[in-house]
Amino acid sequence: MILVENVMTRDVEACGPEDTLAAAASVMWRRDCGVVPVVDEERRIVGIVTDRDICMALATRPQVASEVRVAEVMSREVRSCNAVDDIQEALETMRRERLRRLPVLDGGGKLAGVLSTSDIVLHSDHGKSKRHVSHREAMSLLKAISQPHEATEEKP
Repeated sequence: MILVENVMTRDVEACGPEDTLAAAASVMWRRDCGVVPVVDEERRIVGIVTDRDICMALATRPQVASEVRVAEVMSREVRSCNAVDDIQEALETMRRERLRRLPVLDGGGKLAGVLSTSDIVLHSDHGKSKRHVSHREAMSLLKAISQPHEATEEKP
C-alpha cells in the first residue's frame, strides 16, 4: 500500500481568508503553483483559491487584486484526504470529483500538504509496485479530470 504522505508535496504555503488576491497570486508565483489552500489561525483548511478563481474574479469586477479578499472568491467546499490514507482512496476522490489538487491533512486535521496530478505523474512507473502509482492509474486520473466541466454562473 502506498500512503498519500509518500507522494504528496509537503512544503505548501497557505494564505488566510482575509488576505488579498494579490497576496495569494504572489504565493502562486513564488511557489510555481496554481492553487493556494486557505487556512485559519490553527492551519485548518477553510477554503481553496486557484489561479482561475483569481483570474475570473478580476475579469468580472472593477477592482484590482489588492482590493479583493480571498474569502470573496475561494471555494469553501474543499475535498481533502489524510496523509496516512491509501493513495488509491485519494486517486478515487480526485477522479470522482475531477480535482487536479487535493489538500492533505495531518492527524490533527491541519494542512500537511497537497496531492497534485503532478505528484501522481512524477511518482508513477510501469506496472505496479509498492513504491509507485502505475502509469495506468495516473492516466486514468488525468483522463477523468480532463473532462470538460459544465459552464456555471455561481462565481465570482
